[in-house]
Amino acid sequence: MHIHFLDPYRPLVSPIHSLDSRAKFVLTIAFILTVSLTPIAAWPVYILLFAVILSVEILSGLGVWFVLKRASLALPFVLAALPVLFTIHGQTLFTVPLGSRVFTASVEGLERFVSIALKSWLSVQAAIVLSACTPFPELLQAMRAVGIPRLLVGMFGLMWRYLFVLVDEALRMMTARAARSGVEEGAVRKVGGSLAWRARVTGGMAGSLFLRGFERSDRIYTAMLSRGYDGEVRSMLLPPFGSRNWFVLIYGLAFLGFLLLFGILFFG
Repeated sequence: MHIHFLDPYRPLVSPIHSLDSRAKFVLTIAFILTVSLTPIAAWPVYILLFAVILSVEILSGLGVWFVLKRASLALPFVLAALPVLFTIHGQTLFTVPLGSRVFTASVEGLERFVSIALKSWLSVQAAIVLSACTPFPELLQAMRAVGIPRLLVGMFGLMWRYLFVLVDEALRMMTARAARSGVEEGAVRKVGGSLAWRARVTGGMAGSLFLRGFERSDRIYTAMLSRGYDGEVRSMLLPPFGSRNWFVLIYGLAFLGFLLLFGILFFG
């Protein structure tokens, strides 16, 4: 497909790719929960968790830079936690006068903000490794295998497939617009009118895209129903879990549990 850039999966040969999708899914959820439940300012635990995810990135063959570059996209959203610098009371770090009010940042607030940023960064890295090492259909199978409700898994699957439909419609519209647009030879600046005109045209295209995508998705869903779709996509039976997968799953969960217990006992 010409919209393959939406699929994060990278077909490589590595120990992480060969691991069963159920084990990868459970370990990823356990890692994210461990990161989330680790107490604030438990820096040694954060370092160990980063070492764990860094080792997985190296073993996966994806490359550390590949994962870190994509994980950095989530960092701007961490700014939503910036107010904790000024809302947590404690030792004064600095003050920011703003009109008639003075906002005081505390050391405890800084620790909480940095901890939130690190937790988000580590969790996003784990999700990136999971999606890049596991085909999405196998992820859906793993979700059903561990007991996630069928309706929720069906929503994930349809959302993923309709995302490709929406992007495909957008590319069709852009191709049609380019085919009907003329470009003056040797033009120095862009043609097409003012910024307001461009915004109006873009808004019209967005509305048309929504309608075309909705109509096409409705046709696809009708075709699925006519072929016996009942809310669950059936596939071949999952292979036996195997001793290797059990070994990785049990020892991985035990190690993550040890890190969480260590953080709670010494930093909780």
